[in-house]
Amino acid sequence: MAEISKYSFSYREVVEALVKHQGLSEGIWSLDINFGIQATNFGANETDLKPTAIIPVLAIGLTKQVKETNLTVDASKVNPARKIGPKHN
Repeated sequence: MAEISKYSFSYREVVEALVKHQGLSEGIWSLDINFGIQATNFGANETDLKPTAIIPVLAIGLTKQVKETNLTVDASKVNPARKIGPKHN
């Protein structure tokens, strides 16, 4: 049997995991990715340089939203708050 060396996740799976990690149980949350931008000249050699943009991912997080989309999850559905009942002696 082949060893698994890669896992891929949908946007919603990533948001759900982050919502659970943060312990969020209310609100609609979406994936938030912050990009940076750098410019340089790049090419196979010094006579083939081209202006090039490099766009790194700086941070991945969550942003609260007002409606559901393909990038969101409802925290109350994927991570409902635990109800604490009365104590019994």
